[in-house]
Amino acid sequence: MILDRFRLDDRVAIVTGAGRGLGAAIALGFAEAGADVLIAARTESELSNIAEQIRQLGRRAHIVVADLADPAACAALAETAAAEFGRLDIVVNNVGGAMPTPLLDTTPDALTQAFGFNVANAHALVRAAVPIMLDTAGGGSIINITSAMGRLPGRAFAAYGTAKAALAHYTRLAAMDLCPRIRVNAIAPGSIATSALEVVAADEQLRGSVEKATPLRRIGDPADIAATALFLAAPAGGYLTGKVIETDGGLIAPNLDIPIPDL
Repeated sequence: MILDRFRLDDRVAIVTGAGRGLGAAIALGFAEAGADVLIAARTESELSNIAEQIRQLGRRAHIVVADLADPAACAALAETAAAEFGRLDIVVNNVGGAMPTPLLDTTPDALTQAFGFNVANAHALVRAAVPIMLDTAGGGSIINITSAMGRLPGRAFAAYGTAKAALAHYTRLAAMDLCPRIRVNAIAPGSIATSALEVVAADEQLRGSVEKATPLRRIGDPADIAATALFLAAPAGGYLTGKVIETDGGLIAPNLDIPIPDL
């Protein structure tokens, strides 16, 4: 049955930044498809809530409260997953971000920090996870969460967009190094209804403007990203590696202008 190819029965996943938003949606989607999930973020109360929902779906959950801006904390998740669940099949590098800042106000340190948070930390977890995935599961799937702003030019996104573009190409490079046993793909979301978009959602005029500038005429739902992640993690996506899936409503240009005046 074709739907069986979307199952993750008895597989084990790590999802970073899983206390809310995209990470939470992905973790719950994986659990619904049959996976046990290690979820990591900074806020214990948020993680506990998601863990309880995973358990209500009949799957096991383990929470790790950590500052995932620290590469060592990211790397440690792999050993924890193996210790708790006995195997590791899937890694989702979801944690990341950087605040929009005008180019001339973006310091070299800010660019370095954005690269570290979005790329180096993902690499730290990949390096730690791959040997465990090979040893316990014989292979697996790594999914990196990039952004539409990694390919679309927009004002104030020099740090964030550059870091996400780097993560997208890191995905392609890692896929070549790790094939054929480990698949590495990425998702590049557009505007998704998470806490990061609360200001837009609360302003009817601004929301309407964003929706109008999106070819599919709506803001994305976290479930849209979770469904893409499930496809990439499951046997259904088993012939994809080194790809960036643009789950962005069809964007060919930014749909939200940052009001920075001309020089």
